[in-house]
Amino acid sequence: MWEALEQTGWVKTLGSTGWMYSTVSVTHYLTMFWFIGSVAVVDLRVMGLVARRRGVGELAEQLFPWAWIGFTFAVISGFLMFATDAGDWAPSKVFHVKLTLIVVSALFAFIVQRGSRKWALDPEIPRAAKIIALLSLLLWVATILSASEIPALEGLG
Repeated sequence: MWEALEQTGWVKTLGSTGWMYSTVSVTHYLTMFWFIGSVAVVDLRVMGLVARRRGVGELAEQLFPWAWIGFTFAVISGFLMFATDAGDWAPSKVFHVKLTLIVVSALFAFIVQRGSRKWALDPEIPRAAKIIALLSLLLWVATILSASEIPALEGLG
């Protein structure tokens, strides 16, 4: 199945055209860091470490729509990169760990986004919210580290 994806005409063209693949790759990294950076700012604000003069809800409302746009582009470009070597990437257990971390990390980002509206109404941000934000941030760090180590561990890429 995955080899069939690799052999489709548009995937072969993408994989064999340097500027196309490079554009997709740069788009992937740029938009992933765009997303993670936006989430990190809100996480750090929830923890009370940055932008203390800004309201948590206000900051989240400003950053999260752009963050999710970045995430969408990162997922699309990530799939395009995956498609060029799908037969090699699909069976990789380390790649599965990365995908799992992305899903769990995105879930925590969503929880922070939803919670920030409620936390903004509290006189002080609850301790549980700060822990959730810290876990969100740590999960994204783990996601980045796992993604950067896949080629080395699996000999892929």
